[in-house]
Amino acid sequence: MLFFIFKVVVAGLIVAFSSWLAGQNPKLAGFIIALPLVSLIAILFSYYEHNDTEKTVMFTKSIFIAVPASYLFFVPFFFAKSLNMNFFIIYIAGLILLIGGYFIHRYIINLI
Repeated sequence: MLFFIFKVVVAGLIVAFSSWLAGQNPKLAGFIIALPLVSLIAILFSYYEHNDTEKTVMFTKSIFIAVPASYLFFVPFFFAKSLNMNFFIIYIAGLILLIGGYFIHRYIINLI
């Protein structure tokens, strides 16, 4: 249980720091969030917790496929200004595209 709490605290600190930094320096915060920090930590924790290389490799392959699919969330943000969309419409459209990305991920991961 203590290890679980440690993982939650580490992940929470990364998110909290990045959201705080977004108010100070949004370009740097975006770069930090784009780094695969959470993936690196999750892969390490997963292997440490389960000690199963095969599952860790499959987990990593799933991340590799999910990253490009998750970019669909950001597509509406590129068109927000030209289409004069408010934040919540952009955000909901991104979530809808992200759901589509999940199904794409699921299809591709089942081929592996």
